[in-house]
Amino acid sequence: MAVEARPVTATLPLGGENVVRHASELIGATPLLELVRTGSGSRLLLKLEQFNPTGSAKVRMAREMVLQAERSGNLAPGGHIVEPTSGNTGTGLALIALERGYTFTAVVDDHAAPDKLRAMKAMGARLVTVEGDGSGGPSSVRRRSIAAEIAATTGAYRPDQHNNPHNSAGYRELAGELHKDLATDIDYLVGAVGTGGSLCGTVEELRRLGSDVRAIGVEPMGSIIFGGDPGPYRQTGAGSPAGFPVGGNVKYEMIDENCRVGDIDAFATARMVARRTGILIGGTAGAAVHVALRRLVRLPANSTVVVLVCDAGEKYLDSVYDEDWLIARGLYDRAAQQRIVRLFRAYDESMRLAARDLERRGA
Repeated sequence: MAVEARPVTATLPLGGENVVRHASELIGATPLLELVRTGSGSRLLLKLEQFNPTGSAKVRMAREMVLQAERSGNLAPGGHIVEPTSGNTGTGLALIALERGYTFTAVVDDHAAPDKLRAMKAMGARLVTVEGDGSGGPSSVRRRSIAAEIAATTGAYRPDQHNNPHNSAGYRELAGELHKDLATDIDYLVGAVGTGGSLCGTVEELRRLGSDVRAIGVEPMGSIIFGGDPGPYRQTGAGSPAGFPVGGNVKYEMIDENCRVGDIDAFATARMVARRTGILIGGTAGAAVHVALRRLVRLPANSTVVVLVCDAGEKYLDSVYDEDWLIARGLYDRAAQQRIVRLFRAYDESMRLAARDLERRGA
């Protein structure tokens, strides 16, 4: 017997839809993850910026720099953007350029993670590659020179992320998120320093909002931002090599303390965070977490420490998270990893002892 077809009645959603039209509308509102808590009530939180489009905090400042260039008339419709980059600024600019109808040229070197280079190309960016000096470190000075030449000969707009004030301004929203998402003040904000925009821009806005936050800047061992002997390093997106002028977005007056972390400790920490949480973070974020983990035990009770995790570890599966790659470069150290594991266990044990003490006292 034939079954009579019934008309399909569309069910309309109640209220507005949560749909965006452009990937850049997904920037921000990144989560906070508690990594550890101590028996004294202190906690270490990770601001997971890899949940931004392009997997990095730097898409925030890429958007702000481009929008300001449009407002000022420095970037005309259909224009050309050129910038030297180790990858994350480049992927951010590539995204904003494709959405807003610009061409983008990234000046890169072999210090950048291959996945970042592939991501830029996937979004239509043109890559100009500068050969390294064989040290394994970044060719920042040469990249900057080539980008300036391209801008001069083609009339392209060069944001100059190291000195563009709208780099720092791009992180005001990040500060607002921290201010809104936490029921207490941030006692310490820890972040890797490259251009300086993410840490200094966030701290500046937090203080404008009334925070008494102390800022700890972290650079790779071998970087010259905070002085010290220059040398090669494998952490990408942070630090400045010898001969590279530190830009204006490194606002030293905003940074209360500075630390240097070697590649071994940075990468070991990132790897152990992955083992603990299942979340992969970048190598420079590993350096910042390393500093925060070692500091936490010495802080007053009930302190809140936030680490800016500026990019995703999935970009470093063939380096930071590849034992063969680490071993070949003398960067694999099981003892360094075990030191981080012992820190995690010590904090977990302090929580257990604190809970036992409360139970004894009938609390």
